[in-house]
Amino acid sequence: MIEFVLDGRSKVNTYMQLVQQVKQALRVGLLKPGDQLPKVRDVAQSLVINPNTVLKAYRELELEGLAEGRPGVGTFVVRTLAGASLANQAELREDLVAWLRRALAAGLSDDDVVALVDTTIRATRADRAQHEQSQPQPQPW
Repeated sequence: MIEFVLDGRSKVNTYMQLVQQVKQALRVGLLKPGDQLPKVRDVAQSLVINPNTVLKAYRELELEGLAEGRPGVGTFVVRTLAGASLANQAELREDLVAWLRRALAAGLSDDDVVALVDTTIRATRADRAQHEQSQPQPQPW
């Protein structure tokens, strides 16, 4: 079962934070088709938010085809976002946990880690795009 956490400093709307957390859980295999999302009332109480905010998040997940509401029963996952890479994630996660421990021991804050990861992703994406552009393109006949 997923446990939602809100970032009060985030500029992302509360309902979208919930949607993003469900999508992340689907990508890494923490949620699978058939799993029930927490009850709206329980989420609202634990996060101290309006139940309509949770309903909006669950409706968004339904619109995206990731969940379905069953009246009187709850909201259930109907589709995963986990790809073929899911099998490799356990080993990569272990490496990431070790790296995070080293980063924290080196004095990096959570914000420092996020900034380092974000900038590295952008730089790697730019390097990859530049590399792909420098490759010779096949000539049409």
